Amino acid sequence: MNYWLMKSEPDVFSYDDLVKKAKAEWDGVRNHAAQGHMRAMRKGDRALFYHSNIGLEAVGIMTIVEEAAPDSTDDSGKWIAVHVAPHEKLAKPVSLKAMKGDSALSDMVMLRQSRLSVAPLTKAQFDHIVAMSKA
Repeated sequence: MNYWLMKSEPDVFSYDDLVKKAKAEWDGVRNHAAQGHMRAMRKGDRALFYHSNIGLEAVGIMTIVEEAAPDSTDDSGKWIAVHVAPHEKLAKPVSLKAMKGDSALSDMVMLRQSRLSVAPLTKAQFDHIVAMSKA
């Protein structure tokens, strides 16, 4: 299993929106590096749902339920999307500030490439952030 962090602006699509839908296409990603990460996702992988711009915090866990396929919002056929489903809301949100201040997360890709909307996590990083939400 692989682990990821995926960002969405909560006023556009929030974790609660995902829960209401039960399954959703993670579309609209137009960055080549983020697209590469999405191509590497496999059914059953887990991802942290991160609210960007508003909140700046990890709020939930998702499961990748469908691997890379054409993005339905892209008429050019150039971009891909994956489908995700909610797995579990975090006990409490984990803020960007808390992640940046934790030395166990210093090598996290998202902290080094903050504009990346989809980034890999190690199992240790994923587990650590989940544990932070329970502290």
